Amino acid sequence: MTLFESKPYDPVAARKKRNRIIVIIAIVAVCAILAWNFRHYPQEREVSKFFAALQAKDYEKAYGIWNNDPNWKQHPEKYSNYPFSNFMQDWGPGGEWGIIKSYHIDGSAVPKGGNGTTFDVGSSGIVVVVTVNERVADKAHIWVEKSDKTLGFSPY
Repeated sequence: MTLFESKPYDPVAARKKRNRIIVIIAIVAVCAILAWNFRHYPQEREVSKFFAALQAKDYEKAYGIWNNDPNWKQHPEKYSNYPFSNFMQDWGPGGEWGIIKSYHIDGSAVPKGGNGTTFDVGSSGIVVVVTVNERVADKAHIWVEKSDKTLGFSPY
């Protein structure tokens, strides 16, 4: 087949091909946007479970989520740096946030340095911002370690 013997132009086939390409590009764009928006979903879910346990006043479960160890009672000496008594002072009814009645995960981010570089700590975890008890001016900043999903107070 030579150039002069080629198939005649088919506008219907060309339109179908163009539409397929547009659909594929749209699907890839939507997938990229969803992947970007939910890139920290596992860490946000851990923080949500933590605050749900606090809201239910199940402080022992919340402490287990904080340390990512549901069986923490079997070896409490492992958590001597932040024992359950200190946890209750911070997160119990008499803590900074009081009794947790409501919470909302506002978002999360990897902390960046002032010069645009990531700190050593920033590459190992995510900061999740939470509105607690509808206190809009004062938000909780929870650090979630990427490697083991333990929680902590954000250094930022």
